[in-house]
Amino acid sequence: MITVDVESVPAQSGGAALVIGASGGIGAAVLRHYLSDNRFEQVVAVSRSARPRDLSPYGDKLNWMRSDYGEASIAEMCQNLAASTIDLRRVVICNGILHKEDLQPEKAIEKLRSRALLEVFESNAVGPLLWLSALAGQLRRSTDCIVAVLSARVGSIGDNRLGGWYSYRASKAALNMLLKTAAIEYARRAPRVKLVAFHPGTTDTALSRPFQRNVPEEKLFAPEFVALRLVTLLDQVKADGELSFLDWDGKPIPW
Repeated sequence: MITVDVESVPAQSGGAALVIGASGGIGAAVLRHYLSDNRFEQVVAVSRSARPRDLSPYGDKLNWMRSDYGEASIAEMCQNLAASTIDLRRVVICNGILHKEDLQPEKAIEKLRSRALLEVFESNAVGPLLWLSALAGQLRRSTDCIVAVLSARVGSIGDNRLGGWYSYRASKAALNMLLKTAAIEYARRAPRVKLVAFHPGTTDTALSRPFQRNVPEEKLFAPEFVALRLVTLLDQVKADGELSFLDWDGKPIPW
């Protein structure tokens, strides 16, 4: 277990943070944390949306980049980052999908549709690995970088006792396997990089809002709370050649 204690966070100055999915609930909260953290000279945000007006006070510290999250867009952005002098110290990948108007978690096996399965896999598993693939060359030169990807406890095969939510569960399980495989390669090619699969708990965002009815009040977290837990956790883990699957409280989750 990793104890999250804000006051124990070690000092670290210089470098940059990259937040992918910066317009979502957790992503926006993580972004604001790093923008307010004087240890980071620059923060790069990636989103489908335009830069919010209320972030203008951060000036040149914030580099806002728009992407459709397609393979070509991801490759181009990472090429631009690699061509700069930016020294990535934190990478947080927050984008993913659980539902939308014409796509809902499957409560019964009869509800499975190939289109939904593929769309959820594309967003939750393929997308994050395309970023890790495109960033590999730059992170190989890193002297100290922690990469976190939002996973989910429901992606744990050992912890699955309720069933249902086929696409979402399977996409997060696939994400964990892809991250584990990437961690093995990164251990050889970029030994100063650490990968973390992070379970944020049920967070009060658009992603979870339709499913909050039976969540106890004390188990429904504000995005700011989750962001603080995450960024503090990332200050405490160390590069060890392994993928860590951790929850918001720093506790490991079974695979």
